[in-house]
Amino acid sequence: MHWNADLYKEQHAFVFEYGNSLIDWLQPKAGEKILDLGCGTGELTAQLAAAGATVTGIDASEEMITSARSHYPELTFQVADATDFSLPVQFDAVFSNATLHWINEKEKVIRCMYDHLKQGGRLALEFGGKGNVASIVDTLARVMEQRGYTYQPIWYFPSPAAYATLLENAGFRVDRVHFFERPTRLADKAEGISTWLNMFGSRFFEAVPPADKADILRQVQQELAPQITRDGELYADYVRLRIAATKI
Repeated sequence: MHWNADLYKEQHAFVFEYGNSLIDWLQPKAGEKILDLGCGTGELTAQLAAAGATVTGIDASEEMITSARSHYPELTFQVADATDFSLPVQFDAVFSNATLHWINEKEKVIRCMYDHLKQGGRLALEFGGKGNVASIVDTLARVMEQRGYTYQPIWYFPSPAAYATLLENAGFRVDRVHFFERPTRLADKAEGISTWLNMFGSRFFEAVPPADKADILRQVQQELAPQITRDGELYADYVRLRIAATKI
């Protein structure tokens, strides 16, 4: 999947802004080695480094890594697949914000995190949980099927129990879990849903001609917007899963 790093920073900065509080869960310390898995454009990587840690940011998107390197040239960034990466260091902690719901091969990424942590190393993770953006997903699926296209899910939104079990089976101790609704304001009042789908849902439309895609996005925007408007603003129905764990 190709990412528009500029659109991400301009209209979807909430992704990393909401990640600030996840840093509190990690409690990074000076001198620690930390891996930021799915670092995006590097804003949270820089905050981890500001605590005195030595941070490596990895992301599968070349566009995101190019942006991160240009804005934070003093930090280390690398294009890497979260399910199959190999770095010549073991870390004190792995931090990951808004990434793991993109990875359906969840056991592989958990194994990579485990292998790159020291004994006693920490995880601080947040990503979409069960029911995340359900109104957008349900409306898009219905509109696509009305127009003769097959909707194929692309995200992994687990329940707390399901993901905690995966971590425990891999050798982690789950220390803390927070599963919560987080209504998220979309920056564009007029076209926010369409813009959101252009940013995060391009894979839904790989087999859809551009004209049909535009019609689908317009219909989804028109039908869903009244349902998710509050005080004149659009709010996507985000549900987040946050987990802290330790390698034992």
